[in-house]
Amino acid sequence: MPQWAELCERGLYVSHINVLDPGASPLDYYGFELRRHREAAGLTQRQLGDIINYTGSLVGQIETARKLPTPEFSERVDAALGTGGLLSRLVGLVMRSQLPAWFQQTAELEARAAEICTFHTHLVHGLLQTNGYARAVLGALDQAGLDDRTAVRLARQRIFEKGEPPVFWAVVSEAALHQETGGPSVMREQLARLSSFESNPRINIQVLPFSAGAHAGSQGSFDLFRFTNDPDIVYTEGYGSGHPTANPDTVKDCSLRYDHLQAAALSLRDSAELIRRVMEERYGEQRDSDGDPVA
Repeated sequence: MPQWAELCERGLYVSHINVLDPGASPLDYYGFELRRHREAAGLTQRQLGDIINYTGSLVGQIETARKLPTPEFSERVDAALGTGGLLSRLVGLVMRSQLPAWFQQTAELEARAAEICTFHTHLVHGLLQTNGYARAVLGALDQAGLDDRTAVRLARQRIFEKGEPPVFWAVVSEAALHQETGGPSVMREQLARLSSFESNPRINIQVLPFSAGAHAGSQGSFDLFRFTNDPDIVYTEGYGSGHPTANPDTVKDCSLRYDHLQAAALSLRDSAELIRRVMEERYGEQRDSDGDPVA
């Protein structure tokens, strides 16, 4: 075990070993504030870890910007140190800073939008993904740092916990329900998650069925961001690149396309029924001849 990690685990890690520059990044600033408040409370890393049910080593890694904090960690530290929610407010900024550079502007748009309209042809939108589904998507070609990358993606969903969350509309192709991403159990959990929004008037999901045939979204997936006082923005995505635009002609064209997609899609109720049917028929629990679940 490296010396610094051993010291962290024993709660003896001293601050001068790694002097953080709080202006270097949101992650460094988070670590600086965590250390400052912990030391002001007279606690070692190990003692704080014992209080919040994490290891002292993890506390040390987060303080030295070697590990990403999670919302749960932040909430526990805020409660333990009486920081008035400081770290819980900072963690969203930290998470957004860890997104790919080309996507960070879009995450800001998500956070500011009053209404978000999305159309996806083959995947469930990131704002609706479960942990297992997100891991499968992000880890398809690259397993490196998968835990942190998954946590960063899921942290975007905290926009729905705001006092005034955006109204979210999703038109998803039926193909996305059948594309077995992560295996049957992951898909079952993901479709159950989609079904759980049926009674939420701010998160609305419509399925574009195979029977719709040719449709207005045949050119690909896109998102529409609408704001209270700013122009609408259209976002499209390529391999390793994102393309937001406020061009009035593009926005007008995509808004019309979205209207037609919603008209061609199933109603909210029929969409929920189809999602449940696919979940049970395609990803339902498999049983043997004695009726016992098959591992």
